[in-house]
Amino acid sequence: MAKKEDNKKKQPLTTKPEKKGKAQSTQKHLQIAEIREDTVIMKDGTLRAVILVSSINFALKSEDEQNAIIAAYVNFLNVIDFPIQILIQSRKIDIDGYIERLKKREKEQTNELLKIQIREYIIYIQELIELGNIMTKRFYVVVSYNPLTDKQRGFFKRFAELFRAAKIVSLGQKRFQQRKRDMMQRVDNVMSNLVSIGLKSVLLDTQSLIELYYNTYNPGVSERQKLNDMGKLNVDEF
Repeated sequence: MAKKEDNKKKQPLTTKPEKKGKAQSTQKHLQIAEIREDTVIMKDGTLRAVILVSSINFALKSEDEQNAIIAAYVNFLNVIDFPIQILIQSRKIDIDGYIERLKKREKEQTNELLKIQIREYIIYIQELIELGNIMTKRFYVVVSYNPLTDKQRGFFKRFAELFRAAKIVSLGQKRFQQRKRDMMQRVDNVMSNLVSIGLKSVLLDTQSLIELYYNTYNPGVSERQKLNDMGKLNVDEF
């Protein structure tokens, strides 16, 4: 007997789409709430100050000088009784400002021969940077201030907090100024001890802090799109 074909059309197998959790913005996971008055304010209410530190060529020092530097550095670590972070950043050297000054000198130059030499020098410098991929290193010391000690929190608890969205803690102006004053005492302590090692240091201002974090979180974009000077922005225009 011939089998009767089923006239019913086979319905395609469908599955309900899985509900995906609402994607959280990357900005929610950043710990920075704002930057003002030369201070980085974190979302948990703690503060950060960043010190730019010079470098020394340790290899060119004599043995006695090297021993003195090591002893001063050990003393520096023993004196500091609060957490600090030593940060080293490598970036492709930025000569845009230098090139602009050379172009300005070229336009102002009346001697045609010198003008040609300046133009050729500009081309040489630009090609040298592109071919050599010359990098520059900058050294920072980050000083933190947290009125509530972290000793009560274990390592795993602090590690887990890195993967959770940061909660914003409201910090009033009066409390901010008090915490900033206490933090600046730590900054002065660090900078005075750096002098004993033979290092020069300077506290980054608000504009420098914004540029630092902008370049850190946007390394590719920062090379193509420069950040405006915050002090030159006219709020009335927006």
